Amino acid sequence: MSNTLSDLFAVIQSRKINPSAGSYTATLFRKGQNEILKKIGEESVEVIIAATSETDDRIIYEMADLIYHNLVLLAERGLEWADVEAELARRAK
Repeated sequence: MSNTLSDLFAVIQSRKINPSAGSYTATLFRKGQNEILKKIGEESVEVIIAATSETDDRIIYEMADLIYHNLVLLAERGLEWADVEAELARRAK
């Protein structure tokens, strides 16, 4: 995992364990998995729309949102990004 993803995932996990007032991430955890899944769905659609009719900058922006929300889901389920990397490595063999 890149340092950026590692750092972001560490912050996400911290917000789950020690929610801080005003934290969007802590709010997602408080609302639960269904809200996290809703956001992943919304962000997926936004990536698709950006890819079909918007700029590359917009695709990158929306992709970052999608990755963030997927990391929140992993943390919600007690999983790690390393689990995803391991699956990708398994598929590459």
